[in-house]
Amino acid sequence: MLEHSLRDGRVRRLRDEADDLRGAVGGERVDRIEHRDRADLLGEVAAADAHVHVNEPGRTEWEGFETVTKAAAAGGVTTIIDMPLNSIPSTVTVPALELKRRYAQRNAFVDIGFWGGAVPGNRGDLAPLWGEGVFGFKCFLAPSGVDEFPPLTPQELGEDLEELAALDATMIVHAEDEGALENAPGDVGREYSSYLASRPRGAENLAIAEVIEQSRRTGARTHVLHVSSSDALRMLKSAQADGVDITAETCPHYLTLVAEDIPDGATAFKCAPPIREGANQDILWEGLLNGTLHDVVSDHSPSTIELKDLEGGDFGKARGGVSSVQLGLALVWSEARRRGVGLERVIGWMSSGPAARVGLRHKGRLEVGFDADLAVFAPEETFTVDVEELHHRNRVSPYQGKQLTGKVRRTFVRGAQVDFETPAGKLLRRGEA
Repeated sequence: MLEHSLRDGRVRRLRDEADDLRGAVGGERVDRIEHRDRADLLGEVAAADAHVHVNEPGRTEWEGFETVTKAAAAGGVTTIIDMPLNSIPSTVTVPALELKRRYAQRNAFVDIGFWGGAVPGNRGDLAPLWGEGVFGFKCFLAPSGVDEFPPLTPQELGEDLEELAALDATMIVHAEDEGALENAPGDVGREYSSYLASRPRGAENLAIAEVIEQSRRTGARTHVLHVSSSDALRMLKSAQADGVDITAETCPHYLTLVAEDIPDGATAFKCAPPIREGANQDILWEGLLNGTLHDVVSDHSPSTIELKDLEGGDFGKARGGVSSVQLGLALVWSEARRRGVGLERVIGWMSSGPAARVGLRHKGRLEVGFDADLAVFAPEETFTVDVEELHHRNRVSPYQGKQLTGKVRRTFVRGAQVDFETPAGKLLRRGEA
């Protein structure tokens, strides 16, 4: 094991230790983590999830800072970056960011940073939001599902990227082409195959091609969200080889679930882009292993149980989104283990990778000077998903009843164990975290 001393919640030194890990914050001993029951302390296991929809204020009945940060801590996630939409107001102005921070401050059980939003008409707000410490900006190229966060046109995307290139800020993009979606079959009901046809790979591929070319033209830094189409990996790999500053992520649901296994009417599985076929999933794993895909994040996207239309089972009516911030680490490790992929690769995709791309300078690694964010993780322990044991506000999950391997025993944020009673998380600002 390791012993590390901490000052202000950061690692001061590391050394080998045979039986336990001790941490001292501000010179005082705060905890003792013993090696027991084959549990391993793997400091870098503590994940940084850069894609979480909290929805507070405005749609707190969907999710809120208290429930989502408890869920994150229970799943070994010590830092989340909140998405700018689904809350009301959206985080597209400085006053909206300040409001969201007020709600988050009193209910944070892990550390929280914030994305800003890029929507038609708010180009003048991008620099002020950047100055207030957002970690970058999110946009959609197709309807977002909420009226207050409309998509950018390709021209608007290019103009915003010119602005962000001057700021040295990142644009993260929900990449589906609006025209391709409009031309896809629209008769969606209970059949999952119909929903899959309504959001074809081509919609992703066209939008990702647009992002690549706009990034190439402007020199802006871009990141493609929740890639589900394996077709797009060749384009991304080619652009990266050309020196275009573009990265991409995927999510646990695309890596662990396949279209062939989704029953008709099972709207808990609905998300956008959709979960695709098993052969597609295999290529996504290849993209992770060869570095084309940079990281794995939850895209924790909750709504009320009623909006998921679980009883009606109509994929056309149901709200999309998978809630998995509490389960992401176990999900990805379970599948990686089955495929013969080591835990150290999973840690890179879910901790150091996202932290580095977002610009978290003191998180994502167990190194001197970094925050002492740790998880006690038992990589061989199995458990069965029970939605009643999740901290998510709305306990609906496509993983209900699924057996997973790898269980988080305890989580520490900046050296202090999360007790699920005292919200001790910090609000993070770009350049300071």
